[in-house]
Amino acid sequence: MDSLNIQLLYVPTIALILVIGFYFFYSNKLEDKELFKSFFWAIAFFAYLFNLIWEISQGFLYAGYIYDLEHISFCALASIADVFMVFLLYFGCSFIFGDVFWIRQLNLKKVFLLIVIGGLGAVFAETKHLAAGNWAYADSMPLLPIVSVGLAPVFQFMILPILIYWISFERQKKYQNS
Repeated sequence: MDSLNIQLLYVPTIALILVIGFYFFYSNKLEDKELFKSFFWAIAFFAYLFNLIWEISQGFLYAGYIYDLEHISFCALASIADVFMVFLLYFGCSFIFGDVFWIRQLNLKKVFLLIVIGGLGAVFAETKHLAAGNWAYADSMPLLPIVSVGLAPVFQFMILPILIYWISFERQKKYQNS
């Protein structure tokens, strides 16, 4: 990462617009608007926190990464984009499962689908960013065979979303019971 590339912001901007649209669609459709709003903000908080930790901790796997203000700021910005992607994944599953609170009936089929979609989305995104020269991997980055994208960013979107949704849902159960 030599400098911030404006093309790097296209997809997050589109994702932000979609997330805002989904937010208003569901908040107007649901009876329990407060529960939805609280759940939404819990997802936003945990998505940012967990993705920021992940982004910073995997920094050494990227070429030229130094733990300085510039690179950590880039990780903070990337984590905001990750939040939008976490929401798109959640709202996409809401559409597929026909329920914005699909996480309430979590089962292996839903977990598997979430892992597959998250992983495939990460492979697609990494392929695009690598081709655009937005970043490059250090020799220490383990690569997925055939597609040659980093294992760490793919695992990020295979593991973190389900963890974020589950923790946010558990928080909601406590919120409802208090």
